[in-house]
Amino acid sequence: MIEAALVERLAAHRTLGTVPREQLEWLAARGKLRKITKGDVVARAGDPIRDLYVVLAGHFSIRVDLGDGPRKVLEWTAGDVGGLLPFSRMQTSPGMTTVDEDGELLMVSSSCFPEMIATCQQITAALVHIMIDRARRFTSSGFQVEKMVSLGRLAAGLAHELNNPASALARTAGELAARVFELEASALALGAVHLSAEQLAVVAAARARCDKPGARATLSPLERADREDEVADWVRRHGGCGVTADELAETPLTVDQLEQLVRTLGDEALGFALRTLVAGYRTRTLASEVESAAKRIHNLVAAIKGFTYMDQSRVPKPVKIGQGLSDTLTMLGAKARAKSVTVDLNVPADLPLVEGLGGELNEVWQNLISNAIDAVPESGHIEVTAVGQPRGVVVTVVDDGPGIPDTIMARIFDPFFTTKPMGSGTGLGLDIARRIVREHEGQLEVESRPGRTEFRVMLPYQRPKEA
Repeated sequence: MIEAALVERLAAHRTLGTVPREQLEWLAARGKLRKITKGDVVARAGDPIRDLYVVLAGHFSIRVDLGDGPRKVLEWTAGDVGGLLPFSRMQTSPGMTTVDEDGELLMVSSSCFPEMIATCQQITAALVHIMIDRARRFTSSGFQVEKMVSLGRLAAGLAHELNNPASALARTAGELAARVFELEASALALGAVHLSAEQLAVVAAARARCDKPGARATLSPLERADREDEVADWVRRHGGCGVTADELAETPLTVDQLEQLVRTLGDEALGFALRTLVAGYRTRTLASEVESAAKRIHNLVAAIKGFTYMDQSRVPKPVKIGQGLSDTLTMLGAKARAKSVTVDLNVPADLPLVEGLGGELNEVWQNLISNAIDAVPESGHIEVTAVGQPRGVVVTVVDDGPGIPDTIMARIFDPFFTTKPMGSGTGLGLDIARRIVREHEGQLEVESRPGRTEFRVMLPYQRPKEA
């Protein structure tokens, strides 16, 4: 009597109600009814899934922590089917399943699946369709969250990257204005002493020395100290000369050149000349620093645009793998420097093009390189290489981290699987990377042992256009 009533309820089920009645009877005979109360936890993240759930009544929510706290990704109501499905690779719960409204489940053990597949084709087909839809919804939701989490991390790194040159630009620009005023004042004072042609030639030679590329090589701390002591002694011997020893030591002028200025200019003009030379040298140095900081900001913005393929349509186009890898390393520069990680990039200039979506391929590089930075110890080393092979371009990311344990190697590409602390990873990066590579008709492989992990991506060459 109970089984007959259960069959009637299954016949009214939104998902399974259209299958033949004898298959519903088979389901009713092998299932167990379970009452569910609001607030109950049906499964927690990581719990093994062993049963098929046919939802007869109630409301359930599945929440997954995708790096930014638990987020609802799926829900079941009366007429839905959940839990473990035939042919599904998801053997553990990706998140916490809780009861939002009292209900009832018909639970069918996975041990019955072989018989179901053999004798209940319509039920099996319906469940396979549900599995495909569920995977699509999980993937779509997870993909968007992974993109947002990844974007947040990149934005934080870029904010740090941009802040350094921007701060230097503001600080240097402020000092530059003061130095320009000082340069104008000292130049006017020097002009007022009416130098002879010979004196002007000596001052011009000293200025040319200050402007000569490479004239002031980078000094070691010991060499700098010796230079400052030598210049300080010279300044004391000549009564100050209107400039400080520190200012004069910053210029590339040698003591011999300073002595020549003394001999040619005399005491009256020497101070004006030195102030003009020091102010001019510092002004040009500050202008160079402004240019360098501006170029750094320009290069970062260019890298962002190149990484995202901003303003470009989602149409496969020829892609320069080397440029994408370079842009990706620029985006991850702050993260690597925070751990003192060395990242070497080796790409031949004549690397052939591949065809695809450059922005999506850059997401692959970002995931693989970011994971490698996470894996290596402080001061670790990563080598990124791209080479052309007969079948296509092969990109490898090799790190000297501890390696991937054999116990989890088979699971690293599973959705939501992660070894990172709670809130630090979504467990979707490698799954998304592999899916993007497959969409580009490529392959993503991994080999690992202690001290060396290699991820290898093979992408086919750009197809020749038909005549």
